[in-house]
Amino acid sequence: MSGLTAGGAQPLEIKLHTVSRQLEISYDDGASFMLPAEYLRVYSPSAEVRGHGVGNETLQTGKRHVAISALDPVGHYALKITFDDGHDSGLYSWAYLYELGVQHDRYWQDYLNRLAACGAGRE
Repeated sequence: MSGLTAGGAQPLEIKLHTVSRQLEISYDDGASFMLPAEYLRVYSPSAEVRGHGVGNETLQTGKRHVAISALDPVGHYALKITFDDGHDSGLYSWAYLYELGVQHDRYWQDYLNRLAACGAGRE
């Protein structure tokens, strides 16, 4: 995970775009990402979503319209994101947010594939 942050890149700017429901984050290595709230919600680093080990993940469904209601910095290493569906556990480290940006297309397609395999949806 830390290898994806080009030596531990730190965020320079974080903006919440409420209308488009996206988090924009720019890093000091020049990388910049637009991360949709739904994507951040379904890839929450919380135990509720990730479980307590490989194979214990809980597939998140019906999150298409979720929005971010609050952003709170945690020290100098992470962001606590509160979503309007009440989910507020899990800390998004700068490295994890960077990973989510770099791997967005792959992770998003994986999520869509898992939804389809379960007959579940984003609505």
